[in-house]
Amino acid sequence: MTANPRTPAMGATEWAMLIALSVLWGGSFLFIGIAVKAVPPLTIVLARVGIAALALNLVLRLSGQRLPIDGRFWVAFAIMGVLNNLIPFSLIVWGQARIPSGVASVLNAMTPVFTVIVAHFLTSDEKLTGNRLAGVALGFAGVAVMIGPAAVMGLGADVIGAVAVLLAALSYAFSGIFGRRFRGYGLSPLVAATGQLTATTAMMAPLALLVEQPWTLPAPGLGPVAAIVALALASTALAYILFFRILTAAGAVNLSLVTLLIPVSAVFFGAIFLDEAIAARHLAGMGLIGLGLLAIDGRLFAALRRSPA
Repeated sequence: MTANPRTPAMGATEWAMLIALSVLWGGSFLFIGIAVKAVPPLTIVLARVGIAALALNLVLRLSGQRLPIDGRFWVAFAIMGVLNNLIPFSLIVWGQARIPSGVASVLNAMTPVFTVIVAHFLTSDEKLTGNRLAGVALGFAGVAVMIGPAAVMGLGADVIGAVAVLLAALSYAFSGIFGRRFRGYGLSPLVAATGQLTATTAMMAPLALLVEQPWTLPAPGLGPVAAIVALALASTALAYILFFRILTAAGAVNLSLVTLLIPVSAVFFGAIFLDEAIAARHLAGMGLIGLGLLAIDGRLFAALRRSPA
């Protein structure tokens, strides 16, 4: 099978943004791991999207841009907010309270697999190809090798937590496909990110306040508060500006590759901040991930096929 010529290509700018996004979202597992020890899941999600929405609305106003008032945009913001924020954020935080962060990052790397399958059935220009199938397989194998068998063994009996993270990955896949329609709306990445986070906050607030009643909980310490603020500003507000730029320029399947890079960021965060050694399996896994990305991108292998023997 050959690549569909209408599939958006990844240029150097898109790859740079994808790597930056992987670092921001890779840090989210660290921040959630700190926060979830002191704050319940729905309250973490509400704080995450609420602080991010406030920050982006401020940036939007300072930049002279405005959120649209047309109802069709807000319907799209609400649907995107449910698929891309409310469901996966809640499931990941809930699941990460039950399984190790390394396991969660491996399961989250199923997003490209789900996205390729969902895109094949729901789109006309992001069909399953041999390159993509091989690339996803290589990438996921790299993630598994890099994390190692110890993380998988950490699942124990709590399969429900693992299922929750897998369902979050599936929700991300659907959000990437639905988000394709933002290409035709003529909205800037900042407006799109602000709109979906504002809509998510409006939906998340009554849910968290009703279920967890956070005002009745003990005040968290400085560490969890700092983790939530970092989660909101870096791993959410800034990350979603990059998210919509990549989605517009490179498509849902290419965007989903970020979940294969997130565990790489997690390894480096561990080495830098937790003094964890980088083992041989980490380097081998990164190599497989790199091959997977090259296979899905397709251009290197196409050039090799065109070269004379």
